[in-house]
Amino acid sequence: MTPTVERMDEQARAILRQNDRGGYTIPTAGLYPYQWNWDSVFVALGFMEFDEPRAWAELETLFDAQWPNGMVPHIVFRHDDPDYFPGPSVWGTDGLDLPMPTSGISQPPVAATAIHWMVDAARDKQAALSKARALLPKLNAWHQWWVDARDPDGLGVVAMSHPWESGRDNLPDWDAPGDAIDVRAIGDYTRRDTSHIDTAMRPKKKDYDRYLALVQFGKSKNWDPAAIAADSPFWVADVGVSAILLRADRDLLALAERLIPGDTMISQARARIARLEAGFDRLWDSRQGAFCNKDLRTGAFAPAATAATLLCFYAGVGTPVQRTRVIEMATGWAEKVRYMCPSFDPTSGLFDPLRYWRGPTWAIFNFMIGVGLWEAGETGLADRVKRDTKALMEANGFAEYYSAVDGTSAGGDAFSWTAAVWLSWISPSLKEHKKTG
Repeated sequence: MTPTVERMDEQARAILRQNDRGGYTIPTAGLYPYQWNWDSVFVALGFMEFDEPRAWAELETLFDAQWPNGMVPHIVFRHDDPDYFPGPSVWGTDGLDLPMPTSGISQPPVAATAIHWMVDAARDKQAALSKARALLPKLNAWHQWWVDARDPDGLGVVAMSHPWESGRDNLPDWDAPGDAIDVRAIGDYTRRDTSHIDTAMRPKKKDYDRYLALVQFGKSKNWDPAAIAADSPFWVADVGVSAILLRADRDLLALAERLIPGDTMISQARARIARLEAGFDRLWDSRQGAFCNKDLRTGAFAPAATAATLLCFYAGVGTPVQRTRVIEMATGWAEKVRYMCPSFDPTSGLFDPLRYWRGPTWAIFNFMIGVGLWEAGETGLADRVKRDTKALMEANGFAEYYSAVDGTSAGGDAFSWTAAVWLSWISPSLKEHKKTG
């Protein structure tokens, strides 16, 4: 029996409440015991549906950890939990005069888009406008950090210094660029993730060795962006973050023009938008007919398209011919899987239906893909993505992610961002906000 909407709504709200740690929300107990960057942003959208002050508090606590150079870190270590590795002592950011211990890298900058939606959807409009106005300078500083630190050559594409920075940690796209990473000095370590989750769903030891070697590298450079850009063995232009940043800059610009007209951040946002729009075509692989990640050290494109390819609609980029090719690609994928949208090309031999980001479908990515498709007028495919996301949640609960092949739930359970996507995009009880499609 399909659960009732009311029951699903209450379960989703209960997950956010139970994962609330007093102003910030963990993704799920045990596996992820800290505050994660883009998790918190999606969580804020979920809270916005039933507790607006708590939604804004989620974002405010995240930006409390912002670095002086503008970066918003991907993990905020508000305590030291021995159940998680690598913890704050491994990252070694404690000597950098930061507000609190954090990781040394960032995550996809979805916050400005979320805040734009939150302002539009707010019941307490004046409070929302005030909160958004206060966060705008912090958002602008973060966006500027992205182009300065991760696109120092002005290519108009955003590079990753670590797979974790993409938010899609274990894509097959990172395999070949990762071959250049020297792992000989990492020493012995004990993973904690595999004590919570089946090893078949998690990155392999080879991948984790590389992740830790890159943390050691960043630490050796004192997390200096210029030194990392110059010397990092891993430097890969990412379709996902490039698209998310471009969309976020447009949303930041709309907010700034409304709330702080004449502010210098308006011209800065326009300059970033122009730069990213001009550069996005560098990620078009004509052989594959898709926007693909690209190793900037070697010039090689990734072996296949990913779900991020479909974010061209969310970012508002691509020629008509390119967009047609992407829709054809997605239509082909939809015939290969039961549930859209797989995180990696299901026709590739590298596709894995259950291993972290190597094939499964994720509600947060479906959210962005669905919104972008709807806005672009691709309503049939947008509806398919949304229906499939709803069906996965109704059949398998609020898991971290799901098999695109048979819907098997995977990763952590009682997962905050999945519950938040139900509340802010999927639930039939939602009011018709512009973002829902």
